Amino acid sequence: DDKNILVDCGLFQGLKQNRLRNWEPFPFPADKIEELFLTHAHIDHTGYLPRLYQEGFRGAVHCTYATRDLCEILLKDSAHLQEEDARWANKKGFSKHKPALPLYTSADAEAALTLFSPLYYGEHYSIGGNIRVKLKDAGHLLGSSFVDVKRTANGNSRKIFFCGDFGRPERPLTSDPVQAFNVDYLVLESTYGNRLHGHDSAEEELARVIRESADRGGVLIIPAFSVGRTQTLLYLIRELEAQGKIRGIPVYLDSPMSIRTTKVFESHIADLDLTARVKILEGVKLFHPGKLDFCNTPQESKALNQITGKAIIISANGMVTGGRILHHIIHRLPHPQNTILFIGYQAEGTRGRQVLDGAETVKIHGQKVPVKARIENISGFSGHPDSNEILAWLMGFNRAPELTFIVHGEPESSSALAQRIRDKLGWKVVVPEFGQDFDLDL
Repeated sequence: DDKNILVDCGLFQGLKQNRLRNWEPFPFPADKIEELFLTHAHIDHTGYLPRLYQEGFRGAVHCTYATRDLCEILLKDSAHLQEEDARWANKKGFSKHKPALPLYTSADAEAALTLFSPLYYGEHYSIGGNIRVKLKDAGHLLGSSFVDVKRTANGNSRKIFFCGDFGRPERPLTSDPVQAFNVDYLVLESTYGNRLHGHDSAEEELARVIRESADRGGVLIIPAFSVGRTQTLLYLIRELEAQGKIRGIPVYLDSPMSIRTTKVFESHIADLDLTARVKILEGVKLFHPGKLDFCNTPQESKALNQITGKAIIISANGMVTGGRILHHIIHRLPHPQNTILFIGYQAEGTRGRQVLDGAETVKIHGQKVPVKARIENISGFSGHPDSNEILAWLMGFNRAPELTFIVHGEPESSSALAQRIRDKLGWKVVVPEFGQDFDLDL
């Protein structure tokens, strides 16, 4: 109906050729976009928004209230990092551009945040006379949502359903993903489309790693994303202490963004799952292990280097590409009594991926750091479903979509999931090429 609607607006991450795409002109005029819907707050789904504003976008940004509050933290932080990168490039003179400029500024992020117009789960939002949009709980992260777009004309309805990222069944804090019905076109993520998470309990594995780290007297370093993963980790450490599966040891949360995000989680109780809400009624402080310390200042962060006994340090970011975690990795990675525990997806081209792939050294701040610490990986913490969990969710559809688009995955993951859906469900599936257009019958 001559409406221009955009779903998600993220930064490209990972390999350099992907990151360079952030600097390319947007594929269509930003000032022509009338409505933008965000599935959730993670930067690979929201981080381009200030740049879009810079290019002329002035439409409404719709998401859940929790996503809006998380975006206020994430977009400001992203802008700060862009400005810091530009300052560093100018100081060291390694940019081709004189002067090097940030992708966007803090002022762009602040301005973009004024465009937000949040919605509740299930709220009926109308665009023009024929199009309605609803946000439905995707179970991936606090405030995450599916974007359900339905057009009705002459008594007939057609639906396109955008998954964004969606969650796994029976995970702490988040509800199970809502089931979709009467979908004509489906846009489906494939982060773990060629993998299975395994049957080992993530909670039991975490307990084992913590106990073994304590027995060796070393420090357990956990790179964790500030939004979602850190809060799940704090919740489970507290649960394991309450169940007597681990002894209370000092836990240091070394990330100002993680600390602010935890407060957002505590202010959006309605978006937590029923189990978490019952615990709150019982007086439980969900995200506070017994010996938790917040490290807000750089001085408090640096002081952690003096710890010689058993402790847990949780710091950002989760793929070891930047942030305070780099200093902890430099300090702890060369020593075998320490442990580095990865609890999230490590994208191709990141330091986290290099360590998991068995690199003997990793380069940080220009120096080669030997990998001597014990390396652990628990995939069960992922907020993304594996191949079987995706198929199980699709089996709940009351009919096959006319066409399913597989996005948001490395090429081998996307193609493997597409083939499994064809083989198991008999659906028509396509893996779009970058920049490819499709005309849909809506």
